[in-house]
Amino acid sequence: MPPSGVPVPHSGGPGAFGALRDQLTDAAAAFAGSPGALAEILTGMIDDVDRALGERLEIFPVCHHSPASALAMARRLRAKRPKVVYLELCEDLQPLLGELRNCRLPVAVQAFASKLDGFPAEWAPLSVVAPITEASAEYQAIAYALETPGVELVLVDRSVDHVFQWAPRDPAEGPAPSSSDAPAAAEEEAALHGDAVGVEIGDLRPRFAELESYLLHHGKVRHWSEWWDQYVEQPLVAADHETYRQVMVLIGSLFRRLRPADADRLDRDVERERYMWTRMRQHLAASGVDPADCLYVCGAFHAASPVEQFGTGPDAAPYEISPRTATRWLYGLIPSSHSAIEAQFGLAPGSVSVAAATWAKAVSRSGVAPFRLAGQAGGRPAKGRARRAAPAEAADGRVTDRLSDFLARPPVLDDLDEAELRGWCVDIVRLARRNGYLASTADAIAVFETSILLAGLRNRARPTPYDFADAAVTCIEKDVVPGRRDVRRLCEILLGGDRIGQVGYDALPPLARDVLDRLAPLGLDLDKRTIQRALLDLTADPAVAGCSDLLWRLRHLLPHDAVRPIMGERRLGERSTQESWDLALGRHQRALIELGYEGVTIEQVLEQRLRRRAWGPRATAAVALEAVEDALLLLDGRRLVDELGARAVELLAAERTVDEAPEVLRRIRRLLAHYRATEPTLPPWCAAFVTTGYAHYCTLLPSAFVDAETGVRQVGAMLGFLFGMESLALSLGCDRTQLELAVRQSRPEAPARVALHWAAQHHLGLLPLAQLRARSTELLANPLVVPAFPQYLSGFVQALEPVPGLTPFVVEVMSTAFARLPDPVLLPWLPTLITTLRAQAGELVPTLVREAGRTFPAALPALDAWAPPWTHRPAGGAVPTRGPGSAAQPVAAVAGPVADLLAGHPATCDAVADLLGCAGDWALGSAGTGPAVSGPGGIGSGGPGPGGTGSAVAVEAAGLLTAHPATADALAALLVPPTWRAAPPGP
Repeated sequence: MPPSGVPVPHSGGPGAFGALRDQLTDAAAAFAGSPGALAEILTGMIDDVDRALGERLEIFPVCHHSPASALAMARRLRAKRPKVVYLELCEDLQPLLGELRNCRLPVAVQAFASKLDGFPAEWAPLSVVAPITEASAEYQAIAYALETPGVELVLVDRSVDHVFQWAPRDPAEGPAPSSSDAPAAAEEEAALHGDAVGVEIGDLRPRFAELESYLLHHGKVRHWSEWWDQYVEQPLVAADHETYRQVMVLIGSLFRRLRPADADRLDRDVERERYMWTRMRQHLAASGVDPADCLYVCGAFHAASPVEQFGTGPDAAPYEISPRTATRWLYGLIPSSHSAIEAQFGLAPGSVSVAAATWAKAVSRSGVAPFRLAGQAGGRPAKGRARRAAPAEAADGRVTDRLSDFLARPPVLDDLDEAELRGWCVDIVRLARRNGYLASTADAIAVFETSILLAGLRNRARPTPYDFADAAVTCIEKDVVPGRRDVRRLCEILLGGDRIGQVGYDALPPLARDVLDRLAPLGLDLDKRTIQRALLDLTADPAVAGCSDLLWRLRHLLPHDAVRPIMGERRLGERSTQESWDLALGRHQRALIELGYEGVTIEQVLEQRLRRRAWGPRATAAVALEAVEDALLLLDGRRLVDELGARAVELLAAERTVDEAPEVLRRIRRLLAHYRATEPTLPPWCAAFVTTGYAHYCTLLPSAFVDAETGVRQVGAMLGFLFGMESLALSLGCDRTQLELAVRQSRPEAPARVALHWAAQHHLGLLPLAQLRARSTELLANPLVVPAFPQYLSGFVQALEPVPGLTPFVVEVMSTAFARLPDPVLLPWLPTLITTLRAQAGELVPTLVREAGRTFPAALPALDAWAPPWTHRPAGGAVPTRGPGSAAQPVAAVAGPVADLLAGHPATCDAVADLLGCAGDWALGSAGTGPAVSGPGGIGSGGPGPGGTGSAVAVEAAGLLTAHPATADALAALLVPPTWRAAPPGP
């Protein structure tokens, strides 16, 4: 009901709807027992109709994507020829409507904002879309106003800024859509609109769930779109203007009065109506146009408005419009589709396609020539000739009651059109066979008869597309779908399909046009939605080099299936001479258009995104290094790289965790290798990153070793950075003492960290290999430690990153464990070992496999006679010494130039002997007998032997030279002719 104090005008005088009002009052009294709330609702609906039709500014109620509304709009525009058309659409979208001439419908008008001022930062980016189809009343109004000279089109709905100003939801959760701003129901189907908020005129659907359920149940339909088509759409297609207006306002009033008490939604609806009436009164006052020469196109829900600002009379209450925020909005057109509209506004799948087919049929049958923008791409020419509709108003301007007659008589149902239904049945069978169904003529007959049967069960003489689709699913699909499309989807394709719009070249933003122009040398039609193959020979045709650079940048910015490389790659220091690409820019036109909201060129957008990534709230040193690498690969600018590198140094120094240490190590290694290969000196930021990282990781190393939240992989990466960058860091002024102190101060307790700590000590020379081997032997000998040995082994494997020289030792430890552990211990331990290595050191296992391949024999027959190299010495690494009374060991005599070389330069042999744990004293024998080693801890003795006193070498050294002569031969070839051979051991 209108608020108190607001008069309710009666357009037709006291008796215009008086008889109908009395009938509804009597019916309410008879039904409810007394004229109470029901009578108030029924008579209030009549008052709403009387008030809306009595307004001097003609109100034209519509429903979105309704063929009946579009047809009635076309008739009324040709009959009335208004001078001003007020349209319920966001007022700041008006400058874009002229660009519809360059598009193929359906398209959506979009407003986009990435930098917010006045809204919570968590909401960014904000996007609003208003889809427009050819079978819609708003398109008819837009086409009429833009193509008719002297006609003005004025959008009067709240701005897109107010759409989010009035959002009631918590800022952390994002803006709440209104009733017509429902979010997408299916992300895949609404991909063309993304996560934008949808606005559209004429949202007409029950907002009371019980009412909608009641209507669907008694209407014998499954969803609201089918109910609307049967009980409203079809009866109103051929209705006259006044009947159409009165029925639509009546339905809007019904849904408005029967709705839950949702204060937020009610406030938004009321605010929108106040906003629109205020804008219209402002325009009327400024332009001086007569309200009788204007037409107000709005949703039927808003036509029955009770706000104090309703009407253009002098007694309308004032309303103050709140100012917009400082957010800078960008506007453009994006492609839309029937399925995207259905998903975003909660319509049944296929309903918009059915509406498009109904629109085409209604235009053909009625003879009304719809309005269409000149040069509209992809549009269908209107059939039939224009007919001037008879004026609906009487000579005295009074409106007659058409509701009573419309509500009293049943709707006129169309007779069965056998030719149309037969054509549907034949076509669906043909389409089903193409998609793998075993359909035949018998199925076409079954679909025909079932469609008629279902229509009869639903109280209609003419089967609708919904009846036909249900019959086709029942008779053809059964319970098997052999291909990608089910029968219901095939019915949608048959009835018009999912028509997808396209934005024309002239309506694209400058960035999108620049991309298409720069890709012109490829010779492809990039407007097509199909995938096209582009072949680039950069050597034979240097002109396509610019296309290659642009495609790699688009690859970084667009979805991966929009620009996909088939052959060729771009890495640091690598450029392909030939490339092959799969391009689907026409399919991803929306993404390309939205890039135009961020900049004028692709390079500008890419630079902005790299900066945003490096300076974002979640930026880390690894993220900044990734941005540096992308800048080197995709952009030609040293300044940006230096800025991003300096930002990486800042982020590394500010980090308090080492969670991304592996990623930092991997990326800085690659960047250092690139600069060493391409530039004479390192950039200043790169040197600063190494020195900062060296000091930073040395500081965090002791705490990382004992922190339970830090993984072994992260600690290993820290050591990899410190050991791998050590020489460079020391040359840049770092102090190695800091690293030694950090390792000495570390006190790990977890098995994997202990093993990693041992490896670090070994690398720094604090733990010889012999002691490391002895400790691992002690671990295997301790039954209490054996269950945790896989963790120790995992630590040793992780140590291969910072200390790759331990690879033979790790193979030795693992092989020794398999050789010594008994089966009751080994079998339960093996799954733990595999899972541990897979989870913590998956990428390092190939290194172990390669080392094992070099250590173990390659052929199976050689395995029986093969002895592991580590079995020549005890686990501790020392060779047993002989006591005073022990017998002399057999030795082998080595003579010739090599013996003289060894005797003349013993320092190298001493160093090798120290590494092998065979340290001893040299004793020169007689001429030609070669050197000998003696001493209590040595590899031989100076006692008498086969070659005389001091003429023998230790058995171990002789055996090593005999088993592996290749190295000695290579060395001797450089110094003297290879004429020597180690003599076999003596008896």
